[in-house]
Amino acid sequence: MRFTALTVELQKVLGNVGGVIPSRSTLPILENFLFEVSNNHLQITATDLDTSMSMSLPVKDTESGTIAVPAKRLAETIRSLPNTEIQFTAQGDKNKILLKTENGEYRLTGESSENYPTVPKFKANEELKIKAETLKRLIMKTSFAVSSDELRPAMMGVLFQIKKNEIRAVATDGHRLVRVINSSFSSGIGDREVIVPAKALNLVLKSFEDAESSVSFSENHAMFTTGTTRLVSRMIEEKFPNYESVIPLDNEKELLVDKNQLLASVRRTALYASSTTHQVRFALKKGSLAVSAEDIDFGSEARETLACEYSADPMEIGFNSAYMLDMLTHIDTDEVQLMLSSPTRASILKPTSQKEGENLLMLVMPVRLND
Repeated sequence: MRFTALTVELQKVLGNVGGVIPSRSTLPILENFLFEVSNNHLQITATDLDTSMSMSLPVKDTESGTIAVPAKRLAETIRSLPNTEIQFTAQGDKNKILLKTENGEYRLTGESSENYPTVPKFKANEELKIKAETLKRLIMKTSFAVSSDELRPAMMGVLFQIKKNEIRAVATDGHRLVRVINSSFSSGIGDREVIVPAKALNLVLKSFEDAESSVSFSENHAMFTTGTTRLVSRMIEEKFPNYESVIPLDNEKELLVDKNQLLASVRRTALYASSTTHQVRFALKKGSLAVSAEDIDFGSEARETLACEYSADPMEIGFNSAYMLDMLTHIDTDEVQLMLSSPTRASILKPTSQKEGENLLMLVMPVRLND
């Protein structure tokens, strides 16, 4: 097989598809890209057996064929080259690969494409048309709150609840929860609930650029398609927690504060927090918010005071600084609304004004205050 392509175009595709390749695998073949050349197009595929992704790009001077190419060495080689034409030639019978540029030659050994796992044929039961911008926003606002605990697999993905006139995305790790409702959306399929793994969604976030995209569902897989990019992911077949039951309805203490000032203050004071609890303390009284942190073991502490709108009874409450920073970063408005009840009950964060057709709600559990 043979083709010629620009390194900058090849690097972009390898960077996107390479996100699928596992860092450690018991199957060495999974550490390869599958290259397939036909009809002046190169299709590059990667899989970890749960998630498969393929992208294609136009190439020239082609000779059809397939081969599995070592991913890490190829990607690092292409990344280190200037923007130039590169000729890729592979001897299928010996699996020898030659890369040639105007000034250099690079040789590596691939593997037979016959050893590469077969990407499962996808038979869609339902197809959902959705703007890539809408899909990416749903993912961006929720995926940071997904759990990494393999003992709670349902929480390792984002729950999508698809209804006739709205789509919801929900993520939680048990300490915080994010729910986004997009009501400027209409579904051509029936009501559906699916949990998609965070890894697949982060790949969609990174690689989808076109205005129009589609999501198709089979019995246990979801396929995301845009332009020449296709990503197939196994869905998480577990029951998602009943998240509605943990969202408090009676948090009547309302705090309004400048989001960027609070973000910066939490970021600075967190440098002085305990490395075990990462706790920052919010002390609220009429018109002011004091943000503080201390590390008793090292004798360090920090305290800042911000102006705010707050008129309820004074209270102190502790939060994990990393969770608070994550949530504040994903709020778009200049001000943030914090709805509180007591130092031991969940608090709610919201933007002060919602994007049209959208409702964003974030929930965070408090951390027990140090005595």
